Amino acid sequence: MSSFNLSTSLGRVSAAAAAFLAPAIAFAQETAPAAAEAVAAAPVPDKGDTTWMLVSSALVLLMTVPGLALFYGGLVRSKNMLSVMMQVLMIAAVAMIVWVTYGYSMAFTAGGSMNSFIGGFSKLFLAGVDTTTVAETFSKGVVIPELAFVIFQMTFAAITPALIVGAFAERVKFSAVILFTILWLTFIYFPIAHMVWFWGGPSLYADPSGLIFGFGAIDFAGGTVVHINAGIAGLVGCIMIGKRTGFGKDMMAPHSMTLTMVGASLLWVGWFGFNAGSNLEANGYAALAMINTFVAAAAAVISWSVVETFTRGKASILGAVSGAVAGLVVITPAAGFVGPMGAIVMGLVVSPICYFFVSAVKNKFGYDDTADVFGVHCIGGILGALLTGVFVNPALGGAGIVDYSTADFAAGYAGTATQVLSQFKGVVVTLLWSGIGSAILYKIVDVIVGLRVTVEAEREGLDLSSHGEAAYHS
Repeated sequence: MSSFNLSTSLGRVSAAAAAFLAPAIAFAQETAPAAAEAVAAAPVPDKGDTTWMLVSSALVLLMTVPGLALFYGGLVRSKNMLSVMMQVLMIAAVAMIVWVTYGYSMAFTAGGSMNSFIGGFSKLFLAGVDTTTVAETFSKGVVIPELAFVIFQMTFAAITPALIVGAFAERVKFSAVILFTILWLTFIYFPIAHMVWFWGGPSLYADPSGLIFGFGAIDFAGGTVVHINAGIAGLVGCIMIGKRTGFGKDMMAPHSMTLTMVGASLLWVGWFGFNAGSNLEANGYAALAMINTFVAAAAAVISWSVVETFTRGKASILGAVSGAVAGLVVITPAAGFVGPMGAIVMGLVVSPICYFFVSAVKNKFGYDDTADVFGVHCIGGILGALLTGVFVNPALGGAGIVDYSTADFAAGYAGTATQVLSQFKGVVVTLLWSGIGSAILYKIVDVIVGLRVTVEAEREGLDLSSHGEAAYHS
Protein backbone atom coordinates (compact mmCIF):
# COMPACT_ATOMS: atom_id res chain seq x y z
CA MET A 1 0.00 0.00 0.00
CA SER A 2 2.73 2.38 0.90
CA SER A 3 4.55 1.37 -2.24
CA PHE A 4 1.48 2.15 -4.34
CA ASN A 5 1.09 5.58 -2.72
CA LEU A 6 4.73 6.39 -3.36
CA SER A 7 4.54 5.43 -6.98
CA THR A 8 1.32 7.36 -7.40
CA SER A 9 2.88 10.45 -5.86
CA LEU A 10 5.95 10.15 -8.08
CA GLY A 11 3.73 9.80 -11.12
CA ARG A 12 1.87 13.01 -10.27
CA VAL A 13 5.14 14.91 -9.69
CA SER A 14 6.55 13.63 -12.98
CA ALA A 15 3.47 14.67 -14.89
CA ALA A 16 3.56 18.15 -13.36
CA ALA A 17 7.26 18.52 -14.12
CA ALA A 18 6.74 17.39 -17.69
CA ALA A 19 4.00 19.96 -18.19
CA PHE A 20 6.15 22.70 -16.65
CA LEU A 21 9.27 21.86 -18.70
CA ALA A 22 7.51 21.21 -22.01
CA PRO A 23 8.07 24.74 -23.39
CA ALA A 24 11.73 24.66 -22.43
CA ILE A 25 12.21 21.24 -24.03
CA ALA A 26 10.50 22.41 -27.20
CA PHE A 27 12.69 25.53 -27.30
CA ALA A 28 15.83 23.44 -26.81
CA GLN A 29 14.79 21.17 -29.65
CA GLU A 30 14.37 24.19 -31.91
CA THR A 31 17.66 25.85 -30.95
CA ALA A 32 19.81 22.71 -30.96
CA PRO A 33 19.99 22.49 -34.77
CA ALA A 34 20.81 26.22 -34.97
CA ALA A 35 23.63 25.80 -32.48
CA ALA A 36 24.88 22.76 -34.33
CA GLU A 37 24.83 24.71 -37.59
CA ALA A 38 26.80 27.55 -35.97
CA VAL A 39 29.42 25.13 -34.70
CA ALA A 40 29.57 23.44 -38.08
CA ALA A 41 29.96 26.82 -39.81
CA ALA A 42 32.93 27.87 -37.67
CA PRO A 43 36.14 26.99 -39.55
CA VAL A 44 38.15 24.19 -38.00
CA PRO A 45 41.90 23.82 -38.63
CA ASP A 46 42.79 20.93 -40.88
CA LYS A 47 45.19 18.50 -39.20
CA GLY A 48 47.26 18.25 -42.36
CA ASP A 49 47.74 22.02 -42.59
CA THR A 50 48.53 22.19 -38.89
CA THR A 51 51.09 19.42 -39.15
CA TRP A 52 52.75 21.06 -42.13
CA MET A 53 53.08 24.36 -40.30
CA LEU A 54 54.61 22.74 -37.22
CA VAL A 55 57.08 20.80 -39.38
CA SER A 56 57.89 23.95 -41.38
CA SER A 57 58.61 25.84 -38.17
CA ALA A 58 61.08 23.17 -37.11
CA LEU A 59 62.71 23.34 -40.54
CA VAL A 60 63.20 27.11 -40.27
CA LEU A 61 64.80 26.62 -36.85
CA LEU A 62 67.12 24.10 -38.54
CA MET A 63 68.18 26.91 -40.87
CA THR A 64 69.33 28.98 -37.92
CA VAL A 65 70.77 26.41 -35.55
CA PRO A 66 72.74 24.60 -36.68
CA GLY A 67 72.51 25.68 -40.36
CA LEU A 68 73.44 29.36 -40.32
CA ALA A 69 75.73 28.90 -37.31
CA LEU A 70 77.82 26.29 -39.17
CA PHE A 71 77.71 28.21 -42.45
CA TYR A 72 79.08 31.38 -40.88
CA GLY A 73 81.33 29.46 -38.50
CA GLY A 74 83.17 27.80 -41.36
CA LEU A 75 83.62 31.10 -43.18
CA VAL A 76 85.54 32.82 -40.37
CA ARG A 77 88.98 32.04 -38.96
CA SER A 78 89.17 29.18 -36.48
CA LYS A 79 89.80 31.55 -33.55
CA ASN A 80 86.40 33.15 -34.11
CA MET A 81 84.24 30.16 -34.96
CA LEU A 82 82.59 29.73 -31.57
CA SER A 83 81.91 33.45 -31.26
CA VAL A 84 79.87 33.47 -34.46
CA MET A 85 78.01 30.32 -33.45
CA MET A 86 77.29 31.79 -30.03
CA GLN A 87 76.02 35.01 -31.59
CA VAL A 88 73.64 33.14 -33.89
CA LEU A 89 72.37 30.90 -31.08
CA MET A 90 71.84 33.75 -28.61
CA ILE A 91 70.19 35.97 -31.22
CA ALA A 92 67.69 33.21 -31.95
CA ALA A 93 66.96 32.70 -28.25
CA VAL A 94 66.52 36.42 -27.54
CA ALA A 95 64.35 36.90 -30.62
CA MET A 96 61.99 34.14 -29.53
CA ILE A 97 61.38 35.74 -26.15
CA VAL A 98 60.96 39.21 -27.64
CA TRP A 99 58.57 37.80 -30.25
CA VAL A 100 56.12 36.24 -27.82
CA THR A 101 56.42 39.18 -25.41
CA TYR A 102 55.48 41.97 -27.83
CA GLY A 103 56.79 41.25 -31.33
CA TYR A 104 53.85 39.20 -32.57
CA SER A 105 51.45 41.90 -31.45
CA MET A 106 53.47 44.66 -33.12
CA ALA A 107 53.71 42.78 -36.39
CA PHE A 108 50.30 41.14 -36.76
CA THR A 109 47.65 43.26 -35.07
CA ALA A 110 45.94 46.46 -36.19
CA GLY A 111 47.85 49.59 -35.28
CA GLY A 112 45.10 52.19 -35.38
CA SER A 113 46.31 55.51 -36.81
CA MET A 114 49.80 54.02 -37.24
CA ASN A 115 48.57 50.85 -38.93
CA SER A 116 50.40 51.55 -42.17
CA PHE A 117 53.70 51.22 -40.33
CA ILE A 118 53.24 49.19 -37.16
CA GLY A 119 50.73 47.11 -35.22
CA GLY A 120 49.43 47.59 -31.71
CA PHE A 121 49.68 45.94 -28.31
CA SER A 122 46.36 44.10 -28.16
CA LYS A 123 48.17 40.74 -28.08
CA LEU A 124 50.98 41.75 -25.74
CA PHE A 125 52.33 38.64 -23.98
CA LEU A 126 50.14 36.64 -26.42
CA ALA A 127 47.00 37.91 -24.70
CA GLY A 128 43.95 36.16 -26.14
CA VAL A 129 46.01 33.61 -28.04
CA ASP A 130 45.32 30.04 -26.94
CA THR A 131 44.56 26.58 -28.28
CA THR A 132 41.13 27.66 -29.51
CA THR A 133 42.06 30.76 -31.51
CA VAL A 134 42.80 30.51 -35.22
CA ALA A 135 44.49 32.47 -38.00
CA GLU A 136 43.09 32.55 -41.52
CA THR A 137 45.30 31.38 -44.37
CA PHE A 138 45.20 32.68 -47.94
CA SER A 139 41.99 30.77 -48.67
CA LYS A 140 38.70 32.15 -47.41
CA GLY A 141 37.44 30.17 -44.43
CA VAL A 142 40.58 28.03 -44.13
CA VAL A 143 42.37 28.42 -40.81
CA ILE A 144 45.28 27.10 -38.80
CA PRO A 145 45.75 27.31 -35.03
CA GLU A 146 46.93 30.80 -34.17
CA LEU A 147 49.70 29.31 -32.04
CA ALA A 148 51.04 27.54 -35.14
CA PHE A 149 51.15 30.88 -36.96
CA VAL A 150 52.86 32.52 -33.97
CA ILE A 151 55.49 29.77 -33.91
CA PHE A 152 56.15 29.89 -37.64
CA GLN A 153 56.59 33.65 -37.75
CA MET A 154 58.72 33.46 -34.60
CA THR A 155 61.31 31.41 -36.49
CA PHE A 156 61.52 34.17 -39.13
CA ALA A 157 62.14 36.75 -36.41
CA ALA A 158 64.86 34.48 -35.02
CA ILE A 159 66.87 34.00 -38.22
CA THR A 160 66.67 37.50 -39.72
CA PRO A 161 68.86 39.40 -37.23
CA ALA A 162 71.18 36.37 -37.11
CA LEU A 163 71.88 36.90 -40.82
CA ILE A 164 73.22 40.38 -40.08
CA VAL A 165 76.15 39.29 -37.90
CA GLY A 166 77.88 37.65 -40.85
CA ALA A 167 78.65 41.12 -42.21
CA PHE A 168 80.79 42.22 -39.25
CA ALA A 169 81.90 38.89 -37.80
CA GLU A 170 85.27 38.62 -36.02
CA ARG A 171 85.36 42.13 -34.52
CA VAL A 172 82.06 42.94 -32.76
CA LYS A 173 81.28 42.84 -29.04
CA PHE A 174 78.92 40.11 -27.91
CA SER A 175 76.98 42.54 -25.70
CA ALA A 176 76.62 44.91 -28.66
CA VAL A 177 75.18 42.12 -30.81
CA ILE A 178 72.51 41.28 -28.26
CA LEU A 179 71.51 44.88 -27.53
CA PHE A 180 71.41 45.67 -31.24
CA THR A 181 69.26 42.59 -31.89
CA ILE A 182 66.60 43.70 -29.40
CA LEU A 183 66.53 47.25 -30.75
CA TRP A 184 66.62 46.15 -34.39
CA LEU A 185 63.77 43.70 -34.00
CA THR A 186 61.68 46.34 -32.25
CA PHE A 187 62.24 49.28 -34.57
CA ILE A 188 63.13 47.65 -37.89
CA TYR A 189 61.98 44.05 -38.24
CA PHE A 190 58.54 44.24 -36.63
CA PRO A 191 57.52 47.37 -38.59
CA ILE A 192 58.77 45.92 -41.90
CA ALA A 193 56.98 42.62 -41.25
CA HIS A 194 53.81 44.56 -40.49
CA MET A 195 54.15 46.76 -43.57
CA VAL A 196 54.64 43.79 -45.89
CA TRP A 197 52.45 41.04 -44.43
CA PHE A 198 49.67 42.57 -42.35
CA TRP A 199 46.20 42.57 -43.92
CA GLY A 200 42.70 41.47 -43.00
CA GLY A 201 42.92 38.12 -44.72
CA PRO A 202 40.61 36.73 -47.41
CA SER A 203 37.49 37.25 -45.32
CA LEU A 204 38.37 40.85 -44.44
CA TYR A 205 40.42 41.84 -47.47
CA ALA A 206 39.02 45.39 -47.42
CA ASP A 207 40.41 46.10 -43.93
CA PRO A 208 43.42 48.45 -43.62
CA SER A 209 46.74 46.79 -44.39
CA GLY A 210 50.41 47.53 -43.97
CA LEU A 211 51.99 50.19 -46.16
CA ILE A 212 53.93 47.92 -48.54
CA PHE A 213 51.08 45.42 -48.81
CA GLY A 214 48.91 48.39 -49.75
CA PHE A 215 51.27 49.20 -52.63
CA GLY A 216 50.23 45.90 -54.18
CA ALA A 217 53.72 44.47 -53.61
CA ILE A 218 53.91 40.72 -53.08
CA ASP A 219 56.48 38.90 -50.98
CA PHE A 220 55.72 35.22 -50.54
CA ALA A 221 58.31 34.29 -47.91
CA GLY A 222 60.41 37.31 -47.00
CA GLY A 223 62.53 38.77 -49.80
CA THR A 224 62.00 42.23 -48.33
CA VAL A 225 61.20 41.33 -44.72
CA VAL A 226 64.19 39.02 -44.26
CA HIS A 227 66.87 39.36 -46.93
CA ILE A 228 66.83 42.99 -48.06
CA ASN A 229 66.11 44.03 -44.50
CA ALA A 230 69.04 42.10 -43.00
CA GLY A 231 71.35 42.67 -45.96
CA ILE A 232 71.27 46.45 -45.89
CA ALA A 233 71.58 46.42 -42.08
CA GLY A 234 74.68 44.26 -42.48
CA LEU A 235 76.25 46.65 -44.96
CA VAL A 236 75.64 49.64 -42.70
CA GLY A 237 77.04 47.71 -39.77
CA CYS A 238 80.27 46.56 -41.42
CA ILE A 239 80.96 50.12 -42.59
CA MET A 240 80.24 51.73 -39.21
CA ILE A 241 82.16 49.11 -37.22
CA GLY A 242 85.07 49.19 -39.65
CA LYS A 243 87.34 46.62 -41.22
CA ARG A 244 88.92 43.73 -39.38
CA THR A 245 92.41 44.39 -38.08
CA GLY A 246 94.82 43.31 -40.79
CA PHE A 247 92.14 43.26 -43.49
CA GLY A 248 93.83 43.21 -46.89
CA LYS A 249 97.17 42.22 -45.33
CA ASP A 250 96.64 39.11 -43.21
CA MET A 251 95.30 35.78 -44.44
CA MET A 252 91.57 35.71 -43.64
CA ALA A 253 90.42 32.71 -45.65
CA PRO A 254 87.54 30.57 -44.35
CA HIS A 255 88.94 28.03 -41.91
CA SER A 256 86.58 25.15 -42.76
CA MET A 257 84.78 24.87 -46.06
CA THR A 258 83.64 21.46 -44.87
CA LEU A 259 81.52 23.03 -42.12
CA THR A 260 80.36 25.78 -44.47
CA MET A 261 79.17 23.12 -46.91
CA VAL A 262 77.31 21.32 -44.11
CA GLY A 263 75.76 24.61 -42.99
CA ALA A 264 74.70 25.54 -46.52
CA SER A 265 73.13 22.11 -47.00
CA LEU A 266 71.13 22.51 -43.80
CA LEU A 267 70.05 25.95 -44.96
CA TRP A 268 68.76 24.47 -48.21
CA VAL A 269 66.82 21.73 -46.42
CA GLY A 270 65.40 24.19 -43.89
CA TRP A 271 64.47 26.61 -46.67
CA PHE A 272 61.68 24.27 -47.76
CA GLY A 273 59.94 25.10 -44.50
CA PHE A 274 60.80 28.77 -44.99
CA ASN A 275 59.32 28.99 -48.49
CA ALA A 276 56.73 26.24 -48.78
CA GLY A 277 55.60 26.79 -45.19
CA SER A 278 54.81 30.40 -46.02
CA ASN A 279 51.83 29.13 -47.98
CA LEU A 280 50.23 28.31 -44.59
CA GLU A 281 48.45 25.32 -46.15
CA ALA A 282 49.57 21.92 -47.41
CA ASN A 283 48.27 22.21 -50.96
CA GLY A 284 49.39 22.75 -54.55
CA TYR A 285 50.85 26.19 -53.86
CA ALA A 286 53.07 24.69 -51.16
CA ALA A 287 54.23 22.13 -53.71
CA LEU A 288 54.89 24.96 -56.19
CA ALA A 289 56.97 26.80 -53.62
CA MET A 290 58.89 23.62 -52.86
CA ILE A 291 59.80 22.76 -56.44
CA ASN A 292 60.82 26.37 -57.05
CA THR A 293 63.09 26.18 -54.00
CA PHE A 294 64.71 23.10 -55.51
CA VAL A 295 65.28 24.36 -59.05
CA ALA A 296 66.16 28.02 -58.35
CA ALA A 297 68.95 27.00 -55.98
CA ALA A 298 70.15 24.30 -58.38
CA ALA A 299 70.28 26.76 -61.28
CA ALA A 300 72.16 29.28 -59.15
CA VAL A 301 74.77 26.70 -58.11
CA ILE A 302 75.42 25.89 -61.75
CA SER A 303 75.42 29.54 -62.77
CA TRP A 304 77.90 30.63 -60.07
CA SER A 305 80.23 27.76 -60.90
CA VAL A 306 80.16 28.63 -64.60
CA VAL A 307 80.93 32.28 -63.86
CA GLU A 308 83.86 31.26 -61.64
CA THR A 309 85.19 28.91 -64.30
CA PHE A 310 85.33 31.75 -66.82
CA THR A 311 86.68 34.39 -64.40
CA ARG A 312 89.02 32.33 -62.19
CA GLY A 313 89.70 29.30 -64.33
CA LYS A 314 88.11 26.87 -61.87
CA ALA A 315 84.94 26.42 -59.86
CA SER A 316 85.13 26.39 -56.06
CA ILE A 317 82.95 24.89 -53.34
CA LEU A 318 82.77 28.35 -51.73
CA GLY A 319 81.33 29.65 -54.99
CA ALA A 320 78.92 26.74 -55.30
CA VAL A 321 77.47 27.19 -51.81
CA SER A 322 77.34 30.95 -52.31
CA GLY A 323 75.35 30.28 -55.46
CA ALA A 324 73.00 27.95 -53.60
CA VAL A 325 72.27 30.61 -50.98
CA ALA A 326 71.85 33.28 -53.66
CA GLY A 327 69.36 31.06 -55.48
CA LEU A 328 67.43 30.44 -52.29
CA VAL A 329 67.37 34.17 -51.55
CA VAL A 330 66.18 35.19 -55.01
CA ILE A 331 63.30 32.71 -55.05
CA THR A 332 62.10 33.54 -51.53
CA PRO A 333 59.73 36.39 -52.49
CA ALA A 334 58.59 34.51 -55.58
CA ALA A 335 58.33 30.93 -54.31
CA GLY A 336 54.56 30.49 -54.51
CA PHE A 337 53.99 32.96 -57.33
CA VAL A 338 56.23 31.95 -60.24
CA GLY A 339 56.41 28.78 -62.28
CA PRO A 340 59.37 26.38 -62.18
CA MET A 341 60.80 27.69 -65.46
CA GLY A 342 60.65 31.24 -64.12
CA ALA A 343 62.39 30.04 -60.97
CA ILE A 344 65.19 28.52 -63.04
CA VAL A 345 65.69 31.78 -64.93
CA MET A 346 65.82 33.67 -61.64
CA GLY A 347 68.42 31.25 -60.32
CA LEU A 348 70.54 31.54 -63.44
CA VAL A 349 70.43 35.34 -63.36
CA VAL A 350 71.10 35.93 -59.66
CA SER A 351 74.54 34.30 -59.42
CA PRO A 352 76.42 36.50 -61.92
CA ILE A 353 74.95 39.63 -60.33
CA CYS A 354 75.76 38.56 -56.76
CA TYR A 355 79.21 37.42 -57.86
CA PHE A 356 79.84 40.87 -59.29
CA PHE A 357 78.90 42.50 -55.98
CA VAL A 358 80.89 40.17 -53.72
CA SER A 359 84.00 40.52 -55.87
CA ALA A 360 84.17 43.68 -57.97
CA VAL A 361 81.91 46.03 -55.99
CA LYS A 362 83.21 45.01 -52.55
CA ASN A 363 86.80 45.35 -53.70
CA LYS A 364 86.10 48.68 -55.38
CA PHE A 365 84.60 50.30 -52.28
CA GLY A 366 86.72 48.40 -49.75
CA TYR A 367 84.06 47.54 -47.17
CA ASP A 368 84.70 44.41 -45.10
CA ASP A 369 81.54 42.33 -45.37
CA THR A 370 82.91 39.13 -43.82
CA ALA A 371 80.30 36.65 -45.10
CA ASP A 372 78.99 38.73 -48.03
CA VAL A 373 75.65 39.39 -46.39
CA PHE A 374 75.02 42.47 -48.52
CA GLY A 375 76.26 40.99 -51.78
CA VAL A 376 74.18 37.83 -51.48
CA HIS A 377 71.18 38.57 -49.28
CA CYS A 378 70.43 42.21 -50.05
CA ILE A 379 71.29 42.14 -53.76
CA GLY A 380 69.72 38.72 -54.24
CA GLY A 381 66.64 39.89 -52.33
CA ILE A 382 66.28 43.03 -54.44
CA LEU A 383 66.60 41.07 -57.67
CA GLY A 384 64.12 38.48 -56.41
CA ALA A 385 61.57 41.10 -55.39
CA LEU A 386 61.71 42.80 -58.79
CA LEU A 387 61.71 39.61 -60.86
CA THR A 388 58.75 38.33 -58.84
CA GLY A 389 56.78 41.13 -60.45
CA VAL A 390 57.76 39.78 -63.86
CA PHE A 391 57.47 36.01 -63.53
CA VAL A 392 54.24 35.98 -61.54
CA ASN A 393 52.63 36.69 -64.91
CA PRO A 394 50.50 33.66 -65.91
CA ALA A 395 51.69 34.14 -69.50
CA LEU A 396 55.21 33.31 -68.23
CA GLY A 397 54.06 30.31 -66.21
CA GLY A 398 53.32 32.23 -63.02
CA ALA A 399 50.38 31.63 -60.71
CA GLY A 400 49.06 35.16 -60.99
CA ILE A 401 47.99 37.42 -58.13
CA VAL A 402 44.73 36.64 -56.36
CA ASP A 403 42.28 39.54 -56.44
CA TYR A 404 40.39 39.15 -53.18
CA SER A 405 37.94 41.88 -54.13
CA THR A 406 36.31 39.62 -56.74
CA ALA A 407 33.55 37.22 -55.84
CA ASP A 408 35.54 34.12 -56.79
CA PHE A 409 38.95 35.46 -55.70
CA ALA A 410 40.28 34.90 -59.21
CA ALA A 411 43.98 35.22 -59.97
CA GLY A 412 44.98 37.91 -62.44
CA TYR A 413 47.91 40.13 -63.38
CA ALA A 414 47.94 43.91 -63.51
CA GLY A 415 50.76 44.03 -66.05
CA THR A 416 54.53 43.99 -65.84
CA ALA A 417 55.05 47.72 -65.44
CA THR A 418 52.39 48.04 -62.74
CA GLN A 419 53.56 45.06 -60.71
CA VAL A 420 57.28 45.76 -60.98
CA LEU A 421 56.63 49.36 -59.89
CA SER A 422 54.78 48.06 -56.83
CA GLN A 423 57.68 45.73 -56.08
CA PHE A 424 60.18 48.56 -56.53
CA LYS A 425 58.32 50.79 -54.09
CA GLY A 426 58.43 48.02 -51.50
CA VAL A 427 62.17 47.57 -52.02
CA VAL A 428 62.86 51.29 -51.64
CA VAL A 429 60.85 51.60 -48.42
CA THR A 430 62.66 48.58 -46.96
CA LEU A 431 66.10 49.89 -47.91
CA LEU A 432 65.43 53.32 -46.45
CA TRP A 433 63.69 52.13 -43.29
CA SER A 434 66.29 49.50 -42.48
CA GLY A 435 69.33 51.39 -43.76
CA ILE A 436 68.67 54.66 -41.95
CA GLY A 437 67.11 53.03 -38.91
CA SER A 438 69.96 50.55 -38.50
CA ALA A 439 72.54 53.33 -38.68
CA ILE A 440 70.79 55.13 -35.82
CA LEU A 441 70.59 51.94 -33.76
CA TYR A 442 74.28 51.11 -34.30
CA LYS A 443 75.16 54.57 -33.02
CA ILE A 444 72.96 54.12 -29.95
CA VAL A 445 74.55 50.75 -29.19
CA ASP A 446 78.02 52.21 -29.67
CA VAL A 447 77.28 54.94 -27.13
CA ILE A 448 75.85 52.50 -24.58
CA VAL A 449 78.21 49.49 -24.72
CA GLY A 450 80.54 50.10 -27.66
CA LEU A 451 80.41 48.18 -30.91
CA ARG A 452 83.91 46.89 -31.35
CA VAL A 453 86.27 44.74 -29.30
CA THR A 454 89.81 45.92 -28.61
CA VAL A 455 92.59 45.24 -31.08
CA GLU A 456 94.18 42.86 -28.57
CA ALA A 457 90.96 40.88 -28.18
CA GLU A 458 90.50 40.76 -31.93
CA ARG A 459 94.02 39.45 -32.50
CA GLU A 460 93.58 36.83 -29.80
CA GLY A 461 90.27 35.77 -31.31
CA LEU A 462 86.77 36.27 -29.98
CA ASP A 463 86.40 32.65 -28.94
CA LEU A 464 88.88 33.14 -26.12
CA SER A 465 88.57 36.86 -25.46
CA SER A 466 84.73 36.95 -25.42
CA HIS A 467 83.78 33.44 -24.35
CA GLY A 468 86.86 31.85 -22.79
CA GLU A 469 86.85 28.73 -24.94
CA ALA A 470 88.29 27.41 -28.18
CA ALA A 471 86.72 25.49 -31.03
CA TYR A 472 89.71 23.25 -31.53
CA HIS A 473 92.44 21.81 -29.30
CA SER A 474 95.63 20.49 -30.88
